[in-house]
Amino acid sequence: MGTREKPAFFLPRRDRLGRWDLEAARILQERLRTRVETRDRLGSVSLVGGTDLAYERDEARYVAAAVVLDARTLRVVETATARGRVRFPYVPGYLSFREAPAILRALARLEHQPDLLLVDGHGLAHPRGFGIASHLGVLLDLPTIGVAKSILVGEADEPRPERGARAALRHAGRRVGTVLRTRAGVAPVYVSVGHRVSLGTATRWVLRLSAGYRIPEPIRQAHMRVNRLRSEGRW
Repeated sequence: MGTREKPAFFLPRRDRLGRWDLEAARILQERLRTRVETRDRLGSVSLVGGTDLAYERDEARYVAAAVVLDARTLRVVETATARGRVRFPYVPGYLSFREAPAILRALARLEHQPDLLLVDGHGLAHPRGFGIASHLGVLLDLPTIGVAKSILVGEADEPRPERGARAALRHAGRRVGTVLRTRAGVAPVYVSVGHRVSLGTATRWVLRLSAGYRIPEPIRQAHMRVNRLRSEGRW
């Protein structure tokens, strides 16, 4: 971000038939998972960031956006985008290998580093406990929160219909996230730790940043940005 060195992101190799080595990707996820911090280490939060990514209709190209907001007023401070060709296929549980390189490119173009980053996707609520929010957080050493619109793994009761209602999301005998109602009578979101944030703090921040909408404002702003660029055909 700004003058910061861009972190390295490693894609698995292809074999002679052009197939991606998912076993190598799994091993990398499990190795990096040991670096995830699930306690609060985020300090004062003045700037919050959000990311999103959109694809061309044939999913051959992407546009990614990173947006920074004032944490108090939710005013947009800065936006950066990145475009390119998709290199990795969609494989459930391996989203970070498809989308994180693009998001890292957008984040690297920001002049303002967010103190906390919200990612459209999961963190610990993942088959190997290492979704895209955790992957980005570990690579950037940045506090991150995963905010997803659907469950990837685990089971949970439906929270009550009022804003702020919540329920535990559990997988393999442990809690991996929170099902949070950010707007009364609207479908909940699924919050999980990315890196350097506790689940309680992550849940409070997502609710605080969801100003009248289901999706928290940093991610919503990034989503609007990529959709606008996609509608304009600016690939």
